[in-house]
Amino acid sequence: MLQNIKSVKNGIKCVVLNFFLAYFRFLLYLCTLILVNWEFMFRKSLYIVFLCCMLALPLRAQIEGAGSGVFHFLGLPASSRLCALGGENVAIADGDISMAYGNPALLTSQTDKVLQLNYAYYLAGTMFGSAMYGHNWGDNYFAAQVHYLDYGKLSYADEWGQMNGATFTAKDVCVNLIYARQLGPQFRVGATIKPIFSIYESYGSFALGADVGAHFQTKDTLFQMGLALRNIGWQLKSFYEEDFGQHTEMLPLNLELGMALRLAHAPIRLGVTVHNLQRWNIAPPQEEAVKWYDMLFRHTIWFVDIVPRSEKFYLTVSYNHRRQAEMALTDISSMAGLGLGLGMKIHKFRLGVAMSQYSKSNFTFQASLSTDINSFLK
Repeated sequence: MLQNIKSVKNGIKCVVLNFFLAYFRFLLYLCTLILVNWEFMFRKSLYIVFLCCMLALPLRAQIEGAGSGVFHFLGLPASSRLCALGGENVAIADGDISMAYGNPALLTSQTDKVLQLNYAYYLAGTMFGSAMYGHNWGDNYFAAQVHYLDYGKLSYADEWGQMNGATFTAKDVCVNLIYARQLGPQFRVGATIKPIFSIYESYGSFALGADVGAHFQTKDTLFQMGLALRNIGWQLKSFYEEDFGQHTEMLPLNLELGMALRLAHAPIRLGVTVHNLQRWNIAPPQEEAVKWYDMLFRHTIWFVDIVPRSEKFYLTVSYNHRRQAEMALTDISSMAGLGLGLGMKIHKFRLGVAMSQYSKSNFTFQASLSTDINSFLK
């Protein structure tokens, strides 16, 4: 019995050691990549620097107002794959069209005529989902997506909390119009224009937002890196007016950097997404004295992706420390922060399912179904 326990412990130590060795190789590979391709990366990065300079002044107020804002449903994952990756991805471009929701530069030649449908049961009768379609013209990639959150039927109540039995509905809808362009075999840029609507009973709101992004990959496609600035924009029509005019708020701005490394001789991909780079403190207002290393870790999402070369199957595990820190229950074991996902190709369709925890009380299950229309035209 003791020998079996020792064997299990040694096996766990071996797995942990190999995991950290893989990440060390990942960092070493990144340093080597930058040194070898510094001229190419510098030349292409000028596009991003110029774009950031153009956006600097109008974004200043939005960055200073970060942490508040409206339309937070924009942070919900648009597919089961994104849910499994911890809710964010700006680096992996592998033909999954939903990846462009987080970074418009992740549209590729493989997303041409791809149709995808997504659905998730959120909590307490609330559900969200999306429908997305892509079309390419040469090196120009396009996609359109409708992303929504349905709060279900809500009950009217007076100021004392008494309900009269009447109900009303509430919905959030975002229409994403996405464009990406190939600027070489290893580099792409993209942008998204997104009209956003909310209708809560008789109250309505409208906003116009935008995303910009860039993506780089090595010639062997083993290493991928992405950068995206999401939800640039403002609320144009507010839910209500004040004495001095409309009470408008900012969109939830998010600057993200992601890296992913696929091992050359194993069907494993390791990666990290760093989010909310535009501000340091992302803890809730009620949390005080968060240690610096805890705050640093809250900006990261780590994932392990098992994807064979055929890409007919994937298994993903992720860890989102910010979600774990904010959703964990005291003295109760919780899976908050973990994301699990499984996907496979069945004939001409790709099916994906994922599970994650977005509240302290229950889990969210998400399913995706996609197909390549080209496969039916052959």
